[in-house]
Amino acid sequence: MVKLEEQIQILDFPDLGDERGNLVVVEGGSAIPFDIQRIFYIYGSDDEVIRGKHANLKSEFVMINVSGTSKVKVDNGLESRIIELDRPRMGLYLKSMVWKEMYDFSPDSVLLVLSNEHYNPEEYIRNYDDYLKMVRK
Repeated sequence: MVKLEEQIQILDFPDLGDERGNLVVVEGGSAIPFDIQRIFYIYGSDDEVIRGKHANLKSEFVMINVSGTSKVKVDNGLESRIIELDRPRMGLYLKSMVWKEMYDFSPDSVLLVLSNEHYNPEEYIRNYDDYLKMVRK
């Protein structure tokens, strides 16, 4: 089984700003390890809401809290880790087949998510027990 540290990576984007303010550039294929096919963002959630609760057969993701903070629990069926997304220059890269749960959103949280795939409901694994059976084969 693949170690979780091989399935996730913390990305640190450079701040290209100057005296006028901050500027962070995120380009697919360089700062992001894939070509971006889909972008979505989560906002208006609170510290009681849990989003995600799924894994994906093909999709990879980069999560960036462009405003506020949130936490992401990542799990590969063998080990889990909690990452706090607390600055807009920080990205969390998740390869496919990583279970993810996003939660503890601050009131001003805007969680931007980039993906290498268009949305396809057929590639989502939404039952954790089914996920465990798949990854522990």
